[in-house]
Amino acid sequence: MQRTPNHNRLRLAVTETPPAERTRGARLPRSARRAQLLDAALEVFVARGYHAAAMDEIADRAGVSKPVLYQHFPGKLELYLALLDQSCDTVMAAVRRALASTEDNKERVAATMEAFYAYVSGERAAFRLVFESDLTNEPAVRERVDRVTNDSALLIAEVIHDDTGLPAEASELLAVSLVGMAHVSARYWVGIPESKLDRDAAVALVSGLAWRGISGYPRTDAPSSGGIGST
Repeated sequence: MQRTPNHNRLRLAVTETPPAERTRGARLPRSARRAQLLDAALEVFVARGYHAAAMDEIADRAGVSKPVLYQHFPGKLELYLALLDQSCDTVMAAVRRALASTEDNKERVAATMEAFYAYVSGERAAFRLVFESDLTNEPAVRERVDRVTNDSALLIAEVIHDDTGLPAEASELLAVSLVGMAHVSARYWVGIPESKLDRDAAVALVSGLAWRGISGYPRTDAPSSGGIGST
């Protein structure tokens, strides 16, 4: 009995093309093309670091020609800075949501820790651009990396100042300490197998430590109650 070829399978094999090839040459709105290029650049920068990343590889990953890439970003540094801005905005938005999610300061501490741990555990490892950049000697990069710590701390310091009456400088120092605890511990944790310490357990441990410290500063509206989070 003669076997007939599987034409459907053959047709799929011929017509199926990689995602990058399907987008090569396709006309996209400028905003969509920019998002596509940033998406491809993120993969390359995270995998290789700034210095080893090549614009050729980024263009190829995005499925565009180098001239198209340069139409949107004049050079590798500009592309990297655009990614940093995007990543920094993501962190800051998460911190704002955490602080606004509740009026209970103990829960605020936990929510803020969760924001950092969720960001660091993101599947695309974008946190490496912000917290582990290999280009921090570049002033524009350093400015953006510092902005995450400083702006997050300012948001938290406002809560500390309002609740404790501590001077702005003292409130900011405490807030920077909390932010440092959050992102340093999160970066350490991400290297631990989740089977040994999952995210919820890690957040509970670190937020508990942070709360035991910050809650020792009395609220101005309850000076005898013994803590920032007391009611």
